[in-house]
Amino acid sequence: MTDDPKRDPNSFEAAQSAPQLSFTAEFLLFLRDNKKWWLLPIILILGLLSLLVIAAASTGAAPFIYSIF
Repeated sequence: MTDDPKRDPNSFEAAQSAPQLSFTAEFLLFLRDNKKWWLLPIILILGLLSLLVIAAASTGAAPFIYSIF
């Protein structure tokens, strides 16, 4: 019909038949499309801190992790 995908009535059917993206891929597309790259370091730091908390609570590495701080 038209070249504009927003106006194309078949774009919904094409989007439905497209493979579903993972959460990470969809989040990276969100960052790219909305130009919110400043969120990436915050998410990475929060992820690393959560891994550190999990490692401190569930492994024998707790004395070594506590000495970092």
